Amino acid sequence: MAVRIEKSGPVWTVIHSRPDARNAMDPASADELVAAFEFFDADSTADVAVLWGEGGAFCAGWDLKYASTLKGDKPLALLDFPADGAKPPRGPLGPTRLELSKPVIAAVEGPAVAGGMELALWCDLRVMAESAYLGVYCRRWGIPLLDGGTVRLPRLVGQGRALEIILTGRKVTAEECYRIGACERLAAHGKAREVAEQLAHEIARFPQDCVRSDRMSVYRQHGLPVRKALETEWQTSIDVVTAEGISGAGRFSAGKGRHGDFADIHR
Repeated sequence: MAVRIEKSGPVWTVIHSRPDARNAMDPASADELVAAFEFFDADSTADVAVLWGEGGAFCAGWDLKYASTLKGDKPLALLDFPADGAKPPRGPLGPTRLELSKPVIAAVEGPAVAGGMELALWCDLRVMAESAYLGVYCRRWGIPLLDGGTVRLPRLVGQGRALEIILTGRKVTAEECYRIGACERLAAHGKAREVAEQLAHEIARFPQDCVRSDRMSVYRQHGLPVRKALETEWQTSIDVVTAEGISGAGRFSAGKGRHGDFADIHR
């Protein structure tokens, strides 16, 4: 097994371990990652996941040794999106087509390149060690971005920056990623997992129906006119007021959380 889960209360760390291949993604690892994240999303005791590559590399991309063995006119036909709009099969990098209900944080050490960059972009947030980097390194071999890179990177950093990164295939350092919005937090070398897990616990301490509702609303507004986006936000969120918001307002009225105090909110 190349994938395992380590749990710390509501925070689950999903670990991909193929260090001999710099955590490049082969079919077995992709299947295992999908199963791990589906398990996480379905478990009521889990709130936030961290994705971490063991051995100093987040993910060196799609396993090109495996790719070199593919044959036929349509060697990836089993991964095609179905014409009837049904649930698609997994992506080449595994969970990249899953639409989870809970947040996932990428803890990036070393390379997150080619498909590994796409895997990091699938996550909701990215914590990068100062020595980590992204890059479309598959540019050298004629392998296109197959797993969301041309969709998610422009949404994070803008079309022009995304095109420059994609077309040149150059190395994008953690500092640059932070500056342009491709990652949200930096960590010292070797500390990305620790910082990502701290961030996960920060998120997990809050009422989770509200966290998940706001997260989903952000994704659902993509491409919508403002009026429709506002309607979608309302429809996504209104039931949470009854489920969690009124009782939370009651805790505030009783004296909790005043002056921006997050220490004792009694979730």
